[in-house]
Amino acid sequence: MLSNPSKKLLPPYVSYRTFLNFIEGLEQTIPARIDRSYWGERLSGSTGAQLVAALRFLDLVDVSGFPTLKLRQLVGSREDQRAEILKQITLESYSFFFESQVDPQSATYAQMEEAFHDNYQIANDVARKCIKFFIGLAGNSGMKISPFVTKKNRTSRPTASAKKSSKIQTKNAGTEIPISSATVPNGISLDKLLIDKFPGFDPSWPDDVKIKWFAAFDELLKRTGGG
Repeated sequence: MLSNPSKKLLPPYVSYRTFLNFIEGLEQTIPARIDRSYWGERLSGSTGAQLVAALRFLDLVDVSGFPTLKLRQLVGSREDQRAEILKQITLESYSFFFESQVDPQSATYAQMEEAFHDNYQIANDVARKCIKFFIGLAGNSGMKISPFVTKKNRTSRPTASAKKSSKIQTKNAGTEIPISSATVPNGISLDKLLIDKFPGFDPSWPDDVKIKWFAAFDELLKRTGGG
């Protein structure tokens, strides 16, 4: 099911390395459509969904998953040309930040966080991942970003919500997931079973539900050692 194109897309918070590896993987052949049948064997469900959302936010695929001209240009580019395309993508996709009164080259990390919070009302842990992706993208484009932001990003640590606990809850799925590193009798890791049983992602969910789902899934990966 396709997500509602009228909904406001969230900035990418997938790993920038995952995004970069995916783009490089398209250099052999760009599929006619980037859907689960294509990326499902390469990425987990949550990572794949985050990646596709990132591609849409950056205008690299349309609402149906079809590659845009911008994606084809990016994949076919090299070195300086690629940096220029990434710069254009960064300026257009993050216009909410570059068109603000904050100077990108001297902004503090707090100002960067405020820009994401004010425009997308996202949780702190999600904002941290959004900023990390933004720094990776801007860095590859050759853009100069404030050292106060880049330094803070390198030394940032998970928030208190990422500390170990006995379980995590997904309110929207109505599920409590106990955390344990035990092994079931047939030798299959219980951690693996927990991840496999985690409620599936639905692209048609409202953005606030998607945020909570990704946060809960990331939390599960951290508990089980998969993150």
